[in-house]
Amino acid sequence: MFSKFTSILQHAVEALAPSLPLQEDFVYHWKAITHYYIETSDDKAPVTDTNIPSHLEQMLDILTQEEGERESGETGPCMEYLLHHKILETLYTLGKADCPPGMKQQVLSFYTKLLGRIRQPLLPHINVHRPVQKLVRLCGEVLAAPTESEEIQFLCIVCAKLKQDPYLVNFFLENRMRRPEARSPGREEMDPSSPDTGQPQGQPQGQAQLQAQAQGGTAPGEPRAAASSAQQNNNYNLVSSLLNLTRSPDGRIVVKACEGLMLLASLPEPAAARSLTENTELCELLTGRLASFYRALPQSMDPLDIETVEAVNWGLDVYNLKEDTAVFTGKRALISFLSWLDYCDQLIKEAQKTAGAVLARAVRERFLVTVMVPQLMQTSEVGILTSTALLNRIIRQVTSEALLREVVYFLLGEEWGPETLASITQPPLRHRLIEHCDHLSDEISIMTLRLFEQLIQKPEQHVLSSLVLRGLDDRSYLENRPPDEVLENGQAHDAVDLEEDPLFGEDLSSESRLSCSDWLSSSPPQSPDHAKPDGKTEVHKIVNSFLCLVPDEAKSSYHVEGTGYDTYLRDAHRQFKDCCVVCERWDWRSSARPLEKCNLDGPFFEGHFLKVLFDRMGRILDQPYDVNLQVTSVLSRLAQLPHPHAHEYLLDPYINLAPGCRSLFSVIVRVVGDLMLRIQRIPDFTPKLLLVRKRLLGLEPEGTSIDHLTLLEGVIVLEEFCKELAAIAFVKFHASASTSP
Repeated sequence: MFSKFTSILQHAVEALAPSLPLQEDFVYHWKAITHYYIETSDDKAPVTDTNIPSHLEQMLDILTQEEGERESGETGPCMEYLLHHKILETLYTLGKADCPPGMKQQVLSFYTKLLGRIRQPLLPHINVHRPVQKLVRLCGEVLAAPTESEEIQFLCIVCAKLKQDPYLVNFFLENRMRRPEARSPGREEMDPSSPDTGQPQGQPQGQAQLQAQAQGGTAPGEPRAAASSAQQNNNYNLVSSLLNLTRSPDGRIVVKACEGLMLLASLPEPAAARSLTENTELCELLTGRLASFYRALPQSMDPLDIETVEAVNWGLDVYNLKEDTAVFTGKRALISFLSWLDYCDQLIKEAQKTAGAVLARAVRERFLVTVMVPQLMQTSEVGILTSTALLNRIIRQVTSEALLREVVYFLLGEEWGPETLASITQPPLRHRLIEHCDHLSDEISIMTLRLFEQLIQKPEQHVLSSLVLRGLDDRSYLENRPPDEVLENGQAHDAVDLEEDPLFGEDLSSESRLSCSDWLSSSPPQSPDHAKPDGKTEVHKIVNSFLCLVPDEAKSSYHVEGTGYDTYLRDAHRQFKDCCVVCERWDWRSSARPLEKCNLDGPFFEGHFLKVLFDRMGRILDQPYDVNLQVTSVLSRLAQLPHPHAHEYLLDPYINLAPGCRSLFSVIVRVVGDLMLRIQRIPDFTPKLLLVRKRLLGLEPEGTSIDHLTLLEGVIVLEEFCKELAAIAFVKFHASASTSP
């Protein structure tokens, strides 16, 4: 009570007394603080019961006022006094001893306000960055300490200053060992925190010397070998203190610590980036928490819940535990995992390039490989479904280039060469995931197909090279024979192969054979000007080839308004435009590789991924509706690729396939041939087909069960898919025509 009265009385006296020059006033307040320690024997009283906080605040006000009265960059006498008399060093000592109790908080607050309020650069001064560096080491030492709030504010203002002048970070890379090579006889041992001790105390180091250190250079008189050795053994205490504070039970402290780490990771200094990844536990923090959050998830979760849970941004994780539990079990754990994943992704995106690459590789090796691989390779169908849905969500959420690349390499391997039948099982995870696209469980098949659909939309060239393009590079799916042998008896080669197919054998009635012949004639034979890019009639032939694939008796869209081919054009235009934006930086060739440079005699294998998709497409009449929708969705995504070989292989009905090879068009041809056989055995086929379509569109209520429902739904998907392929072909043609010279 008496001390508070004394403080009030002192303020009143100061207000009535004539104002002193700033320097005298500044010295007065500082001496008042030092006299307290000389005159006071009671060191148990808290600092808030003394005048120390008031004197420190007055000193800050004087320094701010002095800077405001001077030209920019000019150091005034008060600041000179602070630097020359090592006031920050003394305050650090008092704060470390926390005498009187609470002094550490006052010192942290003083440092924070000093660095934040003063505009001129202070950190280059040895008597500033040295005590700042020492104070950094005190932060985060004790978990849940009463000074955590002041500690994180101090660390964040230091990070902000380093963001403004990145080369200053070298002052915070402390050598683990002193360097005897850098000492001269009769000279004091160099302080490892300062690259130059030859400057007078209180003076900033030269800009050229700072820049030299920023570029990994050496100070005058310092052996380069010693400096190189020192670069490889740096303590990055600023990062270590922030990492300690990320373990705080206070969520606000954790968020601020994560923000500080992101600022430091973004600094462009190579030495800092190297220390960040090699000499701190940042990699362990990122991957360890990812693993622990993932392991906290329930073993079984509804894939729809995983897919539809709201977007999560790190640092904005406000929740109500009761409400989350009521929505679905595991929602709180899922949001925590996705929130931390978002932080890792953003940190890697903002990080210096080499540091980001190392952090992304750590996520791959210490989380994806060690934690997720066992989940994806297990035999439990429930476990496979949950882990695949989580992996799909991870792929969807990742946006940083480095982390996306590591995720892709984790899933597909790093191989670039042609895929062969003998190599389809390598790497094992890639093989297993592709096999899951054709799993006995329809749910697993659908979820894995969604995963690949998400993957092929990502801006990573290796995805498409690994899954599709490396098998098409040599165009060995084309038959190596002269053009004049393309036609046989005036019919397209594909037509001849189709007539010889067992599907068109003895079981076909004469009526069926006639309709088959009429149907084949609707796809015109190959013409000499087919290869001309400006032949507009050719795109009409391609479009009509797809539109006429399904026979009229198997079409039902004519009877329902708003289901025509033109409804797909707008979507095709938008999706192709988005696809081109993703692929434009990959420098894909605009035209197919010349045949003379292709190895047409080599064996052709479409690749494991296309093989599974084509196999699935071949069974479209016998698969569930949802599976068919997902298979055709993935194939349409691939058909949109602006790569000439992918376009030729997936969208050109007129290519002359080599023996034993198949294309998307030829697969559909065989499906239609099978359909024409089955139509003859289903009474009232067309009315049933129309009823199923109306039920799928919600135009008819569910009623009595319909025979051959799976087949009828497959026919509807097949018709719609052919219209979608026709629209894609049309849009791609006009896009290329508008960009060609």
